[in-house]
Amino acid sequence: MPNLSPSKHDPALIALGEAIRKARQAKGLSQEQLALLAGADRSHLGRIERAENEIAVLLLKRIASALGMTASQLLGDANL
Repeated sequence: MPNLSPSKHDPALIALGEAIRKARQAKGLSQEQLALLAGADRSHLGRIERAENEIAVLLLKRIASALGMTASQLLGDANL
């Protein structure tokens, strides 16, 4: 089922998704590896990176932790 959220492709989601992808790639992690470390579904992580899904605060915190960062650092990298 498609995501019909009005926030789909919101500039803030795009920036955050790009920040997550860049940090993941800098650590040499695949989406699957990061998802496993963060306790998330790989396909959901991919949709977050592509700004197709919003991200919950607790998941943002787990992703950041898996990347060795804080949520604040990830948000800062996204200029949010």
